[in-house]
Amino acid sequence: MLLVAAVQFVNILDFVMVMPMGPDFAAALGIPSSRLGLIGGSYTAAAAVAGLVGSLFLDRFDRRPALGVAMLGLVLGTALGGLATGLGTLMMARMVAGAFGGPATSLSLSIVADVVPPERRGRAMGIVMGSFSIAQVIGVPAGLELARRFGWTAPFFVVAGIGLLIALVAVFLLPSLRGHLAERHEEVPASRLFTQRNVLLSWVMTFVVMAAGFVLIPNISAYVQYNLGYPRSRLGLLYFIAGLVSLVGLQLAGRFTDRFGSFRVGTLGTALLTFAIFAGFVLSPPILPVVGIFVTFMLAMSFRNVAYTTLTSKVPRIGERARFMSIQSAVQHGASAAGAFFSARLLTEVPSGALVGMEHVAFTAIALTLTLPAFLFAVESAVRRRAAPPLVSAPELQ
Repeated sequence: MLLVAAVQFVNILDFVMVMPMGPDFAAALGIPSSRLGLIGGSYTAAAAVAGLVGSLFLDRFDRRPALGVAMLGLVLGTALGGLATGLGTLMMARMVAGAFGGPATSLSLSIVADVVPPERRGRAMGIVMGSFSIAQVIGVPAGLELARRFGWTAPFFVVAGIGLLIALVAVFLLPSLRGHLAERHEEVPASRLFTQRNVLLSWVMTFVVMAAGFVLIPNISAYVQYNLGYPRSRLGLLYFIAGLVSLVGLQLAGRFTDRFGSFRVGTLGTALLTFAIFAGFVLSPPILPVVGIFVTFMLAMSFRNVAYTTLTSKVPRIGERARFMSIQSAVQHGASAAGAFFSARLLTEVPSGALVGMEHVAFTAIALTLTLPAFLFAVESAVRRRAAPPLVSAPELQ
């Protein structure tokens, strides 16, 4: 779990560091702040395509070498980001990173689902997803400070170096993971997944969750700086505090999900997230300080994300898990791209750099978020019905 979490740390850090640094490289490369969503969207769009392609073959290989190839491609794409000269070249670099980062995520989650039984999977997902919080606590503030001291390209090269080191360690230290191959007595056609109602519901739920988040997330850094007047020099501290809260929240959410189920925990996260978005991005001025907005938002995301990720890991059978996760990764990243691109169309920028139209973005995020409890209830009910032992008739008892 720690090795998988380390891999996810690099994967997530590569993704999340770009959004807080958006105003920095936007100024250096002449990119309008209102177009920053295109940078995040290019990564997620490429990851979506890669997830669909990966679904055709990832279940045929040992997880360890497959993960190694995905990580090396991610490292290459990250390094290319530091060589970008404008919007087009930066988007191309992010597409390379996304094309390998998406499969790395689906393989990591498949490994967790392969080796951890369902009754303890919430806690395991909390540990692995804790890499997101560690990236927030350590990586994002460090990346922001590197960009401030040495220029916006420095974090790309440093993360690429760290990624190469962790990829090599993971490949050499992870055991061979071929259990899913032993379970595949016959080739499972991809079309079979598309005939399962619960699989389709799970993917729709994933789309809703990710679109709700990424219609808003790529624009938060620019919004708090240019609209709310939060100083750039304290942005690293802001992500540090929010990351600490998220790290604690993920561990609590994992334990609560194992105990109370995904529906209850996810509904709690939905209510808290709706409040955070409304209070911080709809009301003007917001009723919470910037730190309060960040902390509430990250805590809510922790509960929501662990609940839905744990639940979706229980949907596929072991022989089709990587294929399911690959398509889910495609849906996840496609939804993120759609949300980021859509927000770029809703927002405009005034000469001061402030974003106009943020309330429309926030209401879109809220509307999507509020549909999550219904999906959680439907998918969790179906998973429980499948896991329940069949009823034995009276003659069979005799």
